[in-house]
Amino acid sequence: MSPLTITAQDAATGPVLEITGNLDYATAPELRKIVNGLTVAAGQLLVLDLAGLDFCDSSGISALLSARSLAIEQGAGTALAAVPANTARILRTVGLDRVFTIHPDVSAATARSAAAR
Repeated sequence: MSPLTITAQDAATGPVLEITGNLDYATAPELRKIVNGLTVAAGQLLVLDLAGLDFCDSSGISALLSARSLAIEQGAGTALAAVPANTARILRTVGLDRVFTIHPDVSAATARSAAAR
């Protein structure tokens, strides 16, 4: 099992969280804690970079949804970037590919957000 690592960075469009390792029952509370401590201004975009995600279970999906909810409460948007194939398949299966905005990478997510301003 790969330990979860979450690195926060600020982009011109809003915060970017790089999530690597396993996002599961044991580690999902860590993502929730970090997201709850973020300040996302109205009109910004919270990007969750999943390029390094090795595994994601239903608890991890729930934590991603919590991040989306927090952003919406603050008047911001959310985007997933570089979603691994196995996680993308889960998102499609449960219909969350229609809930999340998904981009091939962080650059595409932030460029799209910047262009929308």
